Amino acid sequence: MVLVLLAGSYAVARLPSASEADRARLASQFEFTELPIILPPGLPVRTVRAVNPQYDHIRSWVSSVGAAIAINDLDGGGVANDMCLVDTRSDSVIVTPAPGSGNVYQPFVLDPAPLPVHSAMAPMGCVPGDFNEDGWADLLVYYWGRTPVLFMHRGGRVALSPGSFLPTELVGQRGNGNGNGEYDGQLWNTNAVSVADFDGDGHVDLGIFNYFPDSPVLDPEGLAGVQMNHSMSHARNAGGAHILRWTAASGGQRPSVTYEEQKALDPAVATGWTLGAASADLDGDLLPELYLANDFGNDRFFHNRSVPGRIRFELVEGERDPFTPKSLVLGHDSFKGMSIEFGDLDGSGRFDAFVSNITTSWGLEESTFVWRNTAASPQAAGSMMRDGKAPYENVAAERNLAWSGWGWDAKMADFDNNGAVEVVQTNGFVKGSLNRWAWLQELAMANDLMLRDPAMWPKAGPGDDIAGSQPVAFWVPEGNGRYVNVGSELGMTDDTPSRGVAVADVDGNGSQDFAVARQWGPPTFYRNTTGDLGDFIGLRLYRPAAADDALGTPAYGAQVRVRTADGRIRVAQLDGGGGHSGKRSFEIVVGLGEIGDQPVSVEVTWRDLDGVVHAQTQEMTRGWHSLMLTDQVREVSGR
Repeated sequence: MVLVLLAGSYAVARLPSASEADRARLASQFEFTELPIILPPGLPVRTVRAVNPQYDHIRSWVSSVGAAIAINDLDGGGVANDMCLVDTRSDSVIVTPAPGSGNVYQPFVLDPAPLPVHSAMAPMGCVPGDFNEDGWADLLVYYWGRTPVLFMHRGGRVALSPGSFLPTELVGQRGNGNGNGEYDGQLWNTNAVSVADFDGDGHVDLGIFNYFPDSPVLDPEGLAGVQMNHSMSHARNAGGAHILRWTAASGGQRPSVTYEEQKALDPAVATGWTLGAASADLDGDLLPELYLANDFGNDRFFHNRSVPGRIRFELVEGERDPFTPKSLVLGHDSFKGMSIEFGDLDGSGRFDAFVSNITTSWGLEESTFVWRNTAASPQAAGSMMRDGKAPYENVAAERNLAWSGWGWDAKMADFDNNGAVEVVQTNGFVKGSLNRWAWLQELAMANDLMLRDPAMWPKAGPGDDIAGSQPVAFWVPEGNGRYVNVGSELGMTDDTPSRGVAVADVDGNGSQDFAVARQWGPPTFYRNTTGDLGDFIGLRLYRPAAADDALGTPAYGAQVRVRTADGRIRVAQLDGGGGHSGKRSFEIVVGLGEIGDQPVSVEVTWRDLDGVVHAQTQEMTRGWHSLMLTDQVREVSGR
């Protein structure tokens, strides 16, 4: 009787899964060609970092992040076919052409010299953006062991090279007081950046979110006193958030931009161990809300209450009912948030959100969050958030997106342009030969009073393995509300732990490609060679640039609503940069299915450079459109 009851309960409780035939059928909709990414020759190849002596026995754990990738238009050619990536094997920040794009120049390393550096620092990510609004793409590089550096583009239509960028401090430093020319400024340990016009003044602001407390994490001669998280479920002793408001800029051969830090977040909720950050406007005022995905505890979601010149966010949280576990309620979770991605997952015309957590069976089985937007309209979302309520409920399990492994960066995109969104998600933690899950499980159940001291953590060094063989997941909708991972059917079987993922159409043909950054392994590019693509609307959205020889500066935060003849609505935004360590291009691509020459209705909402909100709706035909946004929409010719 007991066995019958157990079998019956299992049959009722387990999620339905796609058959082998269904998986093959869904995978057949897509085809990707895996291509290597060209790197500069002669770079070193390491497999672990030097760390503070207090962390030495867990140096593989401390060395588990930093691989990053971004795709964008860095050379002003009008197509997003340039890459900026962080290769952890050499701790190098590399600019290189996207494979198969036709873009040709020699890959090179970004060197922050003559700015001061030191040996106990490592890059963690690279964020493209036009920070001084001259129309040329700059690069924001953030580190462990240092404040971020802006590599400002000098302008000009020449092949990219190290001389194309001027290294510039993002925040002021005290100078080189130690007398040897080494960096001695603030020891930020940054793992997440969000780029958006937070205060609605028409200029792009920055959110810099630090993981470890400001301390010498990577200094093998560093002093004692460093620490780990003080809880597995509500840790709040991290490096904290820094919200930087744009104040001024200049172009030319000595380009510059200045920011001032503002106290935009309540300090009580701004010191989580943040691994992912992203923003999107939910209530229709074009002031983007902010989500912080925090390791070791509560994620945080903030309603944007800013006015021009003053950035201010207010915490909002999900509502719990009697049937929902606390950890599945936004703001009350105890999971290990790794990344955050906003997108219209259900085709509802509203921004949903996808958050990766640790979901390894027989390891630590939490749940990915798929936050479904429950607000009936932007106005309703605004009303809820003003009352302190987040308009989100978790539907990960019913979508079959709850479990993939030790998840990291994720990006939503319609890779076959059929009108339904897929999700590509990176996975894996530390690769080795000796399974250390048992020790990690013991740590997860330990008393929080022990956790802050690194000496209390179990060994995680070279040779140890924790979720070290989990390939990239490629989630495809089944058509019944659920998703299925067909990564293996598509040949995405490399099980080197992966971190960042970036999406862009690198050859301008309407099929979106993606690239993956791998921790202690070579990055990979997946060119979209799907044969039977649907129609699409592709938008490159600009505002007037300060430089006469540039096409335009990105219309940060602009939203697009595409309405097809059958009544479907898709919403998308020009994302300035969010997620974990992968940054998508500024282009907006919306799959339409088969529409032929039938036009679709496209509503564009944006702020001009003075911060004034505009909206315009017009009919557009399929294909690419470059739009200049002033007080109206004007189509311009791309390059």
